[in-house]
Amino acid sequence: MAKIHPLTPQNPRMFRAQVVRTARVSPSMHRLTATGPELAEFPWLGYDHWFRLFLQLPHQSSLRLPEFSGTRWWQPYLAIPDEERPHCANYTVADFRPEASEMDIDFVVHRGPTGEVEGRAAVWACNARPGDSLAVLDQGVLYDCPEDASEILVVADETGLPATAGIVRSMPRETTGRVIQEVPTAADIRDLDAPQGLDVTWVVREDSGEVPGTAALAELLRHTEADPRGYAFVAGESTLATEGRRHLHAAGLPKSRITFSGFWKHGPAQPAA
Repeated sequence: MAKIHPLTPQNPRMFRAQVVRTARVSPSMHRLTATGPELAEFPWLGYDHWFRLFLQLPHQSSLRLPEFSGTRWWQPYLAIPDEERPHCANYTVADFRPEASEMDIDFVVHRGPTGEVEGRAAVWACNARPGDSLAVLDQGVLYDCPEDASEILVVADETGLPATAGIVRSMPRETTGRVIQEVPTAADIRDLDAPQGLDVTWVVREDSGEVPGTAALAELLRHTEADPRGYAFVAGESTLATEGRRHLHAAGLPKSRITFSGFWKHGPAQPAA
């Protein structure tokens, strides 16, 4: 039987919302703020709390969502005709303000050969206007640090930056360890609300054609020893996640103490969303 994360909702709930504002927070990150009466009840847990984001198609006058109960949302979603099925993508809560019923969502701005924004969700976010409809399906938290962890290691590319920011902000202030965070440009570096005992290493890609995650993985490979009582969270491009886990296990960290997630997979037809 597969392990069920204790912070994964057994009956995930869908929350409808609307865009209230957007802002470019750095050259490679676009922030959208959503609001709505239903969001006041979103059970935010901090850390890397993530959700399925549902977006209205350009030709639609209203957002159609799957009707479901329990955890079986995928089948009802696929049952919606192609021309009416909303776009669905996975995102992390960048910030949440329950008193204002507001949720921040950060979208990585990837650009194609001629400078155009790539990725359906990013294109939508960059063109979103107040009042545009969306919905989020609560999925809980992936971060699963054991209570006895001696040190923490967080590794991510830019698609994992919202998760990194949320995790370090939620950590106990006495936490020690290291963060390896890759970003496309130096202007994407931001202040993180991290414990004083957490060493933050920003890795800036010098080659714009380099696959995201490659630089973070190269830095991680210099991390040659791992305390078997520690814990690691590795997220981003698929190779970073899988090779990072393999390296950390070889360095001495048990697989049970490594959470890894491939947020996307590099390929000519699959730009990061």
